Amino acid sequence: MLHRSDCYLLYIVVLYLSVTATCKFSTLDHLKSQASDKKQGRAVAELLRRLLGNRSAEFVVLVNRSLSNDSLDVCELRSTKNNKIVATGNSGVSVASGIYNYLKYFCNCHVSWSGDQLDLPRPLPKLSGVLRINTQHRFRYYQNVCTFSYSSVWWDWPRWEREIDWMALNGINLPLAFTGQEAIWQEVYRALGLNQSEIEEFFAGPAFLAWNRMGNMFEFGGPLPQSWHVNQLTLQVIKQFGTDHVYNTDTFNEMIPPSSDPAYLSAVSRSVFASMTAVDPQAIWLMQGWLFFSAATFWKPAQIQALLHGVPLGRMIVLDLFAETEPIFSYTESFYGQPFIWCMLQNFGGNSGLFGTVESINSGPFKALHFPNSTMVGIGMTPEGIEQNPVMYELMSELAWRKEPVNLVKWASLYAIRRYGTTQDSLITAWRLLFSSVYNCTLPHYRNHNHSPLVRRPSLHMNTDLWYNPADLFNAWKLIIEVSPSLMSKETFRYDLVDVTREVLQVLTTSFYLDITDAFHKQKLPELLISAGVLIYDLLPELNRLLCSDRNFLLGKWLEQAKSLAIDEEEAQLYDMNARNQLTLWGPSGEIQDYASKEWGGLMEDYYAQRWGLFVQTLVKCLDSGQPFKQDAFNQAVFQVEKGFIYNGRKYPTKPQGDTYEITRRIFLKYYPQALKRLL
Repeated sequence: MLHRSDCYLLYIVVLYLSVTATCKFSTLDHLKSQASDKKQGRAVAELLRRLLGNRSAEFVVLVNRSLSNDSLDVCELRSTKNNKIVATGNSGVSVASGIYNYLKYFCNCHVSWSGDQLDLPRPLPKLSGVLRINTQHRFRYYQNVCTFSYSSVWWDWPRWEREIDWMALNGINLPLAFTGQEAIWQEVYRALGLNQSEIEEFFAGPAFLAWNRMGNMFEFGGPLPQSWHVNQLTLQVIKQFGTDHVYNTDTFNEMIPPSSDPAYLSAVSRSVFASMTAVDPQAIWLMQGWLFFSAATFWKPAQIQALLHGVPLGRMIVLDLFAETEPIFSYTESFYGQPFIWCMLQNFGGNSGLFGTVESINSGPFKALHFPNSTMVGIGMTPEGIEQNPVMYELMSELAWRKEPVNLVKWASLYAIRRYGTTQDSLITAWRLLFSSVYNCTLPHYRNHNHSPLVRRPSLHMNTDLWYNPADLFNAWKLIIEVSPSLMSKETFRYDLVDVTREVLQVLTTSFYLDITDAFHKQKLPELLISAGVLIYDLLPELNRLLCSDRNFLLGKWLEQAKSLAIDEEEAQLYDMNARNQLTLWGPSGEIQDYASKEWGGLMEDYYAQRWGLFVQTLVKCLDSGQPFKQDAFNQAVFQVEKGFIYNGRKYPTKPQGDTYEITRRIFLKYYPQALKRLL
């Protein structure tokens, strides 16, 4: 048990339901579930009741940790004569993920952030013999230190419970748990002699705590109210947190150390680990490997090895955070002997936008596992923000239970079937198109950060590159639109209909932008006005209406969740400012502007569209007056628009408005012919 006064150096990782063990590193053998088999089984049964209601009674859950003799998770499923499914596993997580495998591949069911498709056959399909599902990965890791700010900052317990259920179903046994640590830090700082005003000057606001924790920033968005500490402590369900022996801390995250001397770097990591073991002799240090990529000019082999070897081999786990694009293990001899987890980062800032690297994640973990002298102990998902591109997370989590890469064409086909509960060929073809294009970025070193001009401050020199052929996207869109009438009752389908249409309009925005800038450079005012008129007065308003029609794309929900945590109007205004600023300026003066961009109803109308309107007005004035476009002057003017959004006090709808089908059909009839014309 960690004493509260000893927590100030450590980020605490809590394991849900189970942590298993492997023989590769005996130093990790003590990482085991604290809960009894009976308690873990009860947790899975409760999960199934929340998920399936009365149908959960058709599943019998048994946890028996002796089922695995090598400490790797396993689940066995079989049918009974009375049409029940018995699932036995060595841990609660293995049982939950085993049942979800059955639900996916025998019942064509699906669970995601954007809705569930749980039309279970009656009776349940029978299994012939025993279905055995196991993994070769000790850990299945989840979350990024930034996820707590970009996605879960305003969550209440029902939303957390839903996420924990999703983790278990997807086999996660090593998630981060940062919630409430500022309350502990506050007590430590008081014990060290700091007064309350000094403490308040340090803590950042709720939407920026991730970077406050990593030492990248302080104070902005604060002070952190006392009610925040109380609420967060209530959410963190373990009495004063307890310990599972795994501690996350990230030294030098996006900061350059004061010295490159290997002796100094070893001394730093040795000291940090000594502070951990002074509190918990069985401590394991979990560290993001992001620093080795973000500051690659500093972290040469000697420096990396020195930092890693300041900790005894096997007592640190390194997250190869961006391995689908920039694998660090491959040029560090498997992190010079320290255990590592191969991770898919996938998303920066919680950006909207379809994106994936399916070929890379389908092969990467298997290559890493068979790398010479590999020290890989797990597979992970480390998105900075979640609740987008659910297909990527389902594929990635499933790969942890596979012995070899999947057939991507077949997998995409089956995904379409279970996501919508239908075998319509059009949808299968659409998903195959999406998987081979927008979800298959193969450009070396490509860092997805939604470069679309739509969500960037306008200029005459914007990134318009795509990693895929937009014709594949438009064709998939057409196939999805054609079957829409019969599937609008499915939330999963409605979400994808909105999301794919949103992506199409994002691509078309780029086309109109290129027309606008081309007309400006050629001083053709009529052509500029035509293209700009369509963009400003039709496309962007239609996009806003589309986004407002689905609960998953509403700015109002984000703002409402933020304000709901406040106990008075002053706190409500503080949280509202945090919520708006993170999405837009990200800092008082736009320090990393648009990093966490979201294509949401309300935000599209009052932020992005307003910027584009001002940009077009400025270009028209320049042509009328014969003056050149000056980016600096425009930036100063548009900053007032951006800042105005943060403090406009406007309330936005928290429930969907409008008919999604009618909106998308209207958009399709207007813009699909244009989309085809622009490809010719």
